[in-house]
Amino acid sequence: MKFWFVLGCLLAGLGVAAGAFGAHALRRTLPPDWLTIFETGVRYQMYHALALLVVALTSVQRPSSAIQAAGWFFVLGTGLFSGSLYALCLTGMRGLGMITPVGGLCFLAGWASLAWGVWTHPTV
Repeated sequence: MKFWFVLGCLLAGLGVAAGAFGAHALRRTLPPDWLTIFETGVRYQMYHALALLVVALTSVQRPSSAIQAAGWFFVLGTGLFSGSLYALCLTGMRGLGMITPVGGLCFLAGWASLAWGVWTHPTV
């Protein structure tokens, strides 16, 4: 539980920092449509940082490999989805956008795994 909770807090804190960076430093340098892309990365990072807190709390009541897998899917999804959007906006390398859907699939797998873990494992 502690691992997922701390990791969720770290990703949320980094999300706040990225959001502030986008709002203050990038607002003057990025075109509005690219700033929107950056903000999408921040938003999904924050959603899934909170999802890691849910994984942490759920892992106490329903410890299972599916719950653990959900956590890893959320971490991987954040790196691939949000990370690729950040990198795209900061470097302008459009090819990085091809990685983003893989991160989205990881998010979907994480939510499915979390649901499966709750559905199939009784509370402790």
